[in-house]
Amino acid sequence: HGHNYRAAVVVEGVLDENAYVIDFTRLKRTLRATVDRLDHRMLLPDRSRLIRIARVGESIEASYKGKRYVFPAEDVVLLPIANTTAEMLAWWLAQELRGSPTGILPAGATLIEVEVEESFGQRAVYRELLGGA
Repeated sequence: HGHNYRAAVVVEGVLDENAYVIDFTRLKRTLRATVDRLDHRMLLPDRSRLIRIARVGESIEASYKGKRYVFPAEDVVLLPIANTTAEMLAWWLAQELRGSPTGILPAGATLIEVEVEESFGQRAVYRELLGGA
């Protein structure tokens, strides 16, 4: 089954010389580019203890409880997580934003919070304290 995920990000920190904590335009652009990589793709957990993943030619095979599922490789995103829960997707998004090559999180950032909602009322939040301030 599929989901229409929604993501929200909160960044806390000290105000910079322009009285901003973070540049919303840059944050939105970086978040959009990150989630666009996942849009309309099959998300598979690359670190699952239960699901075995293999690349076979132009396909990705996922095996779980004796069943085998085959997907075109270009339709799959392998994520470095144990499960594709909203909790783990929120964690992954936070890590992607923290490690963004554009340096999206300012030096004064003290907290990042990412919320992933998989359907109305079903959401998870990941919070991480940062070393800013």
